[in-house]
Amino acid sequence: MSGEESRKPNKVRIAKCILAHGEISKAEIAARLDLSMPTVFKNVKELMQLGIITDGNEYQSTGGRKAKGLSIADHILYSGGIDITRNHISYVFIDLKGNLLCRKRIRMPYENSFEYYERLHEGFASFLKESGIKSSKILGVGISVPGIIDSQNQLIITSHVLKVSNVSLKNLSQLFEYDVYYENDANSAAIAEFADSGRDAVYVSLSDTVGGCIYINQRIYMGEHYRSAEFGHMNLVRNGAKCYCGKKGCADVYCSARVLSGYADGSLDKFFELLQAREEGAGKIWEKYLEDLAVLVTNLRMVFDCDIILGGYVGGYLKKYIRELNKKAVKYDPFDNDTTYLRTCRYEREASAVGIAMRFNERYFDTLA
Repeated sequence: MSGEESRKPNKVRIAKCILAHGEISKAEIAARLDLSMPTVFKNVKELMQLGIITDGNEYQSTGGRKAKGLSIADHILYSGGIDITRNHISYVFIDLKGNLLCRKRIRMPYENSFEYYERLHEGFASFLKESGIKSSKILGVGISVPGIIDSQNQLIITSHVLKVSNVSLKNLSQLFEYDVYYENDANSAAIAEFADSGRDAVYVSLSDTVGGCIYINQRIYMGEHYRSAEFGHMNLVRNGAKCYCGKKGCADVYCSARVLSGYADGSLDKFFELLQAREEGAGKIWEKYLEDLAVLVTNLRMVFDCDIILGGYVGGYLKKYIRELNKKAVKYDPFDNDTTYLRTCRYEREASAVGIAMRFNERYFDTLA
């Protein structure tokens, strides 16, 4: 546990401990958080009175006898998540446990106009009605956006994907009756992937552009100018193919989803269908893609020496091919024959929308003192 976590009020720590473990006894909470049993009993009672936690099932505890578990209560509060991409908008709702309850994806090409934001909000209102969730139970709405985001000032500094820069999102915020929070899409997806892990990790987003996130001491490292983890612009091939940023040989040129979808009329699904059918051209492109990806991930492993999670559009397909990637990664890393550090994402769809919604869950638990 980080020093910051240990300094938080006991009620917050206990609630988060229960959240992280799903179900846990009072004795185990006391042991894990180094708290006295009277302190645990007092705070658990208060959390139950608030309706936040509830008794779970009886199970064998570490003390050798059956203990009643505690868990976060269902159907108390919810958070909404919206993911904006170049051509689509995704909506999700999650509960306090972080469970994905419902989702919806609509096609709507992005444009920086008030009419677009109005349609986005109308889509959310319709999704809320379909979900059956009471608006009074919503903690807030998080919105993930591809690009460099100034969350505090609700500003898109720049977005290559959306082809805009210096765009204020305050007009969009004013349409909602809830608190609204903005974050980069890769950071948002990483929040969903890192939830409850307690481990340092690097998240690599393999979408139409290559991005990522660095998660250290249970927080995202943002960098001085909100530009950390721009893995797509690390040089992968000296004097290689030209990247949209103007440099040559960037990882984005070799590891983005476009490398694959470009072979299949812009469809990633179609590319993997061809790959499954053992189509020769798709096989050659995939072999080269995995080779380049292996170089990228082993470079990141050399720098950070922690788990690496592969997500984004391609990450959703990689589980079936992770052994092939592992074999290639070993070739480029003479110091580490164990590739268990390399993992595929657990959210194959809507990770960014789920992750940005989790921001409000975290904020809620932090205010329980």
